[in-house]
Amino acid sequence: MVLGLLLSISVGPIIFAIIKQSVNNGHKAGYTFVAGVSASDITLVLVCNFFTTLFASAINHSTEIAVTGSIFLVAVGIYTLFFKKVVTDEDNNLVVKKFRKRDLAGIFLSGYFMNMLNPGVFLFWFAWTAAIIGDAASTPNPVNYKFTVFITCLVFVLLSDIAKVAVAGKLRSKLTPRNLHYINIVSGIILIGFGVVLAWGVLNYGDAIKPH
Repeated sequence: MVLGLLLSISVGPIIFAIIKQSVNNGHKAGYTFVAGVSASDITLVLVCNFFTTLFASAINHSTEIAVTGSIFLVAVGIYTLFFKKVVTDEDNNLVVKKFRKRDLAGIFLSGYFMNMLNPGVFLFWFAWTAAIIGDAASTPNPVNYKFTVFITCLVFVLLSDIAKVAVAGKLRSKLTPRNLHYINIVSGIILIGFGVVLAWGVLNYGDAIKPH
């Protein structure tokens, strides 16, 4: 539960993206985005535990992954800042967009890849998987222990993300189109900022985060 709490309250692009999706597009889009993030975490846990060679290779290419992730964040931020439109009805009230299946699939994938391309998430799962599996010099932790830890952590993070969507959904009903426009501006700037800082940090200190 502590691991889940650490991951769920860590300040990063995901928490702002969850709020942005929920406020802009309603709870359905928010839950879909969260499902993509959760699927990404599950993928990383499985890869950490069963495909360690593949995961080690990914960590060794953390610079390329981080640059790709930063480009993705900057692109989403630019779209939100300059091109995201606030949908209103004839009375200038906010309208919840009706999403087609392909729209929801796009939201799901954006959550999946935004989380997957974040090297901080990679390092989180890499470090804690190594700790939970156990030291090679000692008796490894039993399978049921590892299963319990990972499932508890993933469920805790998922529930906390769902709570974020629910809170953001309640705020949406109280927003005006003008306020939502300002929120889009702030969200876009934040996402662009995260992308730039991520790229700058990895390009300058990339070697320091790679395992030796």
